[in-house]
Amino acid sequence: MKLLSIAVPCYNSAAYMDHCIETLLHGGEDVEILIVDDGSVKDNTAEIADSYQEKYPTICRAIHQENGGHGSAVCTGLENAAGVFFKVVDSDDWVDEEAYDRILETIRRFVESNEQLDLLISNFVYEKEGAAHKKVMRYRHVLPKEQLIGWDDIGRFHIGQYILMHSVIYRTQLLKDCGLELPKHTFYVDNIFVYQPLPHVKTLYYLDVDFYRYYIGREDQSVNEKVMISRIDQQILVTKLMLSYYDPYTIPEKKLRRYMINYLDIMMTICSILAIRSGTDENFEKKKELWKHLRELNFRLYMRIRFGFLGQAMNVPGKGGRTVSVSMYKLAQKIYGFN
Repeated sequence: MKLLSIAVPCYNSAAYMDHCIETLLHGGEDVEILIVDDGSVKDNTAEIADSYQEKYPTICRAIHQENGGHGSAVCTGLENAAGVFFKVVDSDDWVDEEAYDRILETIRRFVESNEQLDLLISNFVYEKEGAAHKKVMRYRHVLPKEQLIGWDDIGRFHIGQYILMHSVIYRTQLLKDCGLELPKHTFYVDNIFVYQPLPHVKTLYYLDVDFYRYYIGREDQSVNEKVMISRIDQQILVTKLMLSYYDPYTIPEKKLRRYMINYLDIMMTICSILAIRSGTDENFEKKKELWKHLRELNFRLYMRIRFGFLGQAMNVPGKGGRTVSVSMYKLAQKIYGFN
């Protein structure tokens, strides 16, 4: 039995996927590494994936598919996952081996004791190219350490502190049972991957280790601001999907409800600031349409987000207001460390 399935979505990743996979191999026979080649054609990603399967046949599996985008590759990994728990590690990222040992020890303990754990959370490090200080996303003031808890036991997340895909290891069967679907040929679906399963989670465990190393630095990277602006339609699509999954006010756990609303608040803010930063009337109209969509979909949620701090900052009227919105966003970016 495999304790952990790790999906590694790869698309023309030959330049860096070796480093990622080599760190994952540290887990040995307790893990399966599902290397999903998402229709790579520009390099030898497919051959590298096959070579790992040939060299480590009991650990690595190469899966080849037509190009469907990051979400499609994640879903393919999940469909093929046999481990008790499931993790996504992007091919340009890597993991810390010492923290990896702690992760596997924790999972093994829960599996052997037959205690149901739905979501394991750990820290991640922003490995930003050229940055002297590496920002670490930790949860020690929000989540009790090394305790099996429910949502009632969590604290309050501050602005800029999220549970991201880099933080989470879900129970595999929970992801399969909750109806998780990620749209094809769409970036930013990692937000859906984290958000959509949350109401199905009943038990959490926080391990205060810096496990995931999140690389930021490539010009073509999806979190590069210019790239994000060029893909604003995809960001808006993901946000609309997240808005459609639940009426957060029907979530019985108060603290989970608050966190989910704050997550949607951040998604609306990101879409708004990208539209403003683009400087085009076309994108500004898309911003207005998105806020109209929220108003019509869920008026109570609209009022909560639109007239909260971030919502007001993103909707200062007029061209001068756009300048104010950008200035406020930059200040928040500096304080809270947004990408």
